[in-house]
Amino acid sequence: MHALVAPLEQVLAPVFFLLMGMQVNLSTFARPGALGMAASLTVAAVAGKIICGLAAGKTDRLSVGLGMVPRGEVGLIFASVGKGLGVIDDALFSAVVIMVMVTTMMTPIALKWSLGRSPAPATAG
Repeated sequence: MHALVAPLEQVLAPVFFLLMGMQVNLSTFARPGALGMAASLTVAAVAGKIICGLAAGKTDRLSVGLGMVPRGEVGLIFASVGKGLGVIDDALFSAVVIMVMVTTMMTPIALKWSLGRSPAPATAG
C-alpha cells in the first residue's frame, strides 16, 4: 500500500508546505511579541516531547523524546484551519510556522548528539 501512496505524497507534501509558507505574513515579525511567541512555542514543543519520551521504557529516553520533536505538521493543519476560521491571527500563525521550521531543523543535530553521547547497550546473544 505504501508504494501506491509514495508518489502522491511526493507531490502533495511540498504543495502543502508551500501553501503554509504562503500564508505567513512576514510583517508580523516586526511586532514585539511575535518572535517571543515563536520562541515560547518552540521551547514548549521541545520540552513537552522530551518529557513524553521519559515514558519510553528501558531505552534511550532522551533520544526517543528528541525524535518526536519535529511532529509539527499537525499543528500547521490546526493553525491553518484556525486562521481560516478567524480564531488565530497572523502573528500566532507565523509563530507556529517558525516553531515547526525550527524544531524540524534542530532535530537531526540534536539526535546526532544524543545518539552519540553514549555507547549502544550490549545485546545478549
